[in-house]
Amino acid sequence: MAAKSFDLIVIGAGPGGYVAAIRAAQLGLNVACIEREHLGGICLNWGCIPTKALLRSSEVFHLMHRAKEFGLKAENIDYDLDAVVQRSRGVAKQLSGGIGHLFKKNKVTSIMGEAKITGKGKVAVKTDKGTEELTAKNIVLATGARARELPGLEGDGKRVWTYKDALNPPHNPKKLLVIGSGAIGIEFASFYNTLGADTTVVEVMDRVLPVEDAEISTFAKKQFVKQGMKILEKSMVKQLDRKADKVIAHIETGGKVEKQEFDTVISAVGIVGNVEGLGLEDLGVKIDRTHVVTDEYCRTGVDGIYAIGDIAGAPWLAHKASHEGVMVAEMIAGQKPHPVKPESIAGCTYCHPQVASVGYTEAKAKELGFDVKVGRFPFIGNGKAIALGEPEGMIKTVFDAKTGELLGAHMVGAEVTELIQGYVVGRQLETTEEDLMNTVFPHPTLSEMMHESVLDAYGKAIHF
Repeated sequence: MAAKSFDLIVIGAGPGGYVAAIRAAQLGLNVACIEREHLGGICLNWGCIPTKALLRSSEVFHLMHRAKEFGLKAENIDYDLDAVVQRSRGVAKQLSGGIGHLFKKNKVTSIMGEAKITGKGKVAVKTDKGTEELTAKNIVLATGARARELPGLEGDGKRVWTYKDALNPPHNPKKLLVIGSGAIGIEFASFYNTLGADTTVVEVMDRVLPVEDAEISTFAKKQFVKQGMKILEKSMVKQLDRKADKVIAHIETGGKVEKQEFDTVISAVGIVGNVEGLGLEDLGVKIDRTHVVTDEYCRTGVDGIYAIGDIAGAPWLAHKASHEGVMVAEMIAGQKPHPVKPESIAGCTYCHPQVASVGYTEAKAKELGFDVKVGRFPFIGNGKAIALGEPEGMIKTVFDAKTGELLGAHMVGAEVTELIQGYVVGRQLETTEEDLMNTVFPHPTLSEMMHESVLDAYGKAIHF
């Protein structure tokens, strides 16, 4: 049987792959997208979307407990974990199904199966009907990543969980250990802690949320501790003794190992790229620590092969993958798009309180040699935050003292994952402090704090 021929084959239908496939099809290319598991990838099925659905349930639950503060009555408050999980799975399913519809609408050929690049422009797909041969001048790798499993700390689906188990839990944790305090770890810690689990977080670095600005990490940690979480920094889980109904964790802090008992452990210690079984080594595609090495345009150095999203390295964010997908599709179609700049991509963490940031931290800006001006504004000085009953939080802005360029913005508090976009647009438009100061922010909104933080950097804050 002759091989089916396409202009572009995309391997992986996550937020990078499916977006690349649709954009290329919109530009008139004949596109096939191959996916071995779920349309929408980890993000829609086992990541961003279902976790946000879970966290929304815990946020509402948290607010129900505060009813009295708002002059409301709510008694005998409880939750049904199965129903909470079921809602989150329903949300994921709805969105995953939507991608199949988008593929049809844009005439993308969708193939469910396992892909391998067998030679220049050749892809073999193992489906449940056998092996299909495809050819294309261009191939985009968008195979994503999976949870890193440390020896001895692997998930077993019973007492030691990966993120997948935590999204579809076999039982309700009462005493929980979370290993790792990046976005995934801290979001699960926040969810289960709010539902009443006695939660301990172990972080190997010197602070939780280690990629965030140090001040934001410190502020967030105080809130987590106030909510009853135990946070162990500069600590390591050396081993786990697994029993039928519990896990004994050997935790090392400051050279001393202590044994602690938990009924559940969630391991969230980073990710590794899905680079195996694709035939990349034979083609000469460079791989560094499980990630494909690319240039700023996602080119691998092997003609006609591109890599986007998590497989191409940090930042490991769905929105980065999608933008790279669009960029690569436009490039293949003969356009001249701009490369995606990592330092202009916002990171959002949906713990309670939320955390969001874009650009350089204060420490990084100084390390890069910038003379900085830093502004801060607390939620307690904002009318809308107080009216919402959310007075805990802060916004921090970092400027280049010489040019007024906004180098970075860092936030912790209610709804900051929505607010951050204002600063992202500002950076994209190469805004200076003067532009931001002259912008009229509506009142009463949380966004006014963004204005005040800028004013504060230049000694002009009004409400603080």
